[in-house]
Amino acid sequence: MIKARIYKPSKTAMQSGRAKTNLWVLEYENASPRHPEPLMGWTACEDTLGQVRLKFNTMEDAENYAESNGLYYTVQAETARKLKPRNYGDNFKYIPPEESES
Repeated sequence: MIKARIYKPSKTAMQSGRAKTNLWVLEYENASPRHPEPLMGWTACEDTLGQVRLKFNTMEDAENYAESNGLYYTVQAETARKLKPRNYGDNFKYIPPEESES
């Protein structure tokens, strides 16, 4: 049985915005292990499904696709975005050190 993983990608370190993070992705798991190619030294794998990434608008669409094609899939929960509201003035605000009890 072919295994797949469904997840919502987070933004990369090279992105300042959140573009391309609103779609759900279905990736196939590798059925065979990776190994170094003897001639070039690149990492090779006989399974070409590891290169396939399908994008869906909703998680339900991705699950329906996996079920209709007989895939065993796992859904990775969406990570919540943490926001810390900050003002420019907070960079210069004086915060007294805490009194240590001795």
